[in-house]
Amino acid sequence: MRTDIFARLDREPEPPKIEIPRMSRTRKALFGGTLAFYLAIVVAVLASTSLVIVDWKIMLFRPYQQWPAIHPYLDYFVVLGQRGPTAAMIAAWLGWRSWRQHTLRPLLALGVALLLLNVTVGAVKLGLGRLGPHYATQIGSPELFAGGDIFPSGHTANAVVTWGILSYLATTPRARRYLSVMSSLVALGVGATTVYLGTHWLSDVLLGWAAGLLILLALPWTEPLIGRAEREILAARERWRARRRAVLAAPVAEEPARLPETVPQGAQQAVEGTPCDAAGPAHGGRPATVRGASQLTAGPRAHTVRSERTPLPPAGGSRRPPRSRPLTGG
Repeated sequence: MRTDIFARLDREPEPPKIEIPRMSRTRKALFGGTLAFYLAIVVAVLASTSLVIVDWKIMLFRPYQQWPAIHPYLDYFVVLGQRGPTAAMIAAWLGWRSWRQHTLRPLLALGVALLLLNVTVGAVKLGLGRLGPHYATQIGSPELFAGGDIFPSGHTANAVVTWGILSYLATTPRARRYLSVMSSLVALGVGATTVYLGTHWLSDVLLGWAAGLLILLALPWTEPLIGRAEREILAARERWRARRRAVLAAPVAEEPARLPETVPQGAQQAVEGTPCDAAGPAHGGRPATVRGASQLTAGPRAHTVRSERTPLPPAGGSRRPPRSRPLTGG
């Protein structure tokens, strides 16, 4: 018997209508401002401006050596920006949301956001090839095009997207406000933690924040694609269910019952080698056995063992039985 909480969940009505965010003027203005900030950070690093000098000052300050007591805690906290664990946690929550709301939109939106994150951030990382603070070679250099992959910060951008998608998919204004504050604090904390640990420059974190925010702001442009994908997936599921119901409803032809194969009693005795008439003919002939088991059955002729065979006379002797009286000449 199910508990009361599951019975209550089944009685909860479905949301009448899920509001899908649209690309409003405010959102477009935020997208344009964030894009301009993104380009400004890239240009500042390429030109080796004062932003690169600040990067080096923080790196030489070595915050992880100044406050070593919080180092173990921040090692765990930074996992909130790691792609694998955060994607698994958010996907589990959104999967439950999809099941409760009877829609695939939350999971599809997360998939599209992560795809855009990997493509855009990964392309810039590989294109600029910046080295991290622990691998820097020349003081004051931006360390670009050296085979690195830390600009922008992947941890920071991932924290913005994976936790910000919760506020993007919120169904009420109150939940959206609370989730926006929570996701912002997590993203800011993860970015600052990477600077403390010395795994990223400050400019890496600034560009990571901008990269993640650009993806969240651009998600309304992908809503038509998400809706089309949801309809196709649901239609494919219905077709599969229809085929499955048809297969289960189809009558199964019964095989005709096969009669057991019986062997005549005489043939069975012949196979086993049991003599049927040990006395033989009245005039003292050879002991007779029922022969021709293969003639009565379709199977191969059975071979008798040595002890069951008719004994042969000695070499040179006659197989005919002796006469009852000797022959006399006439």
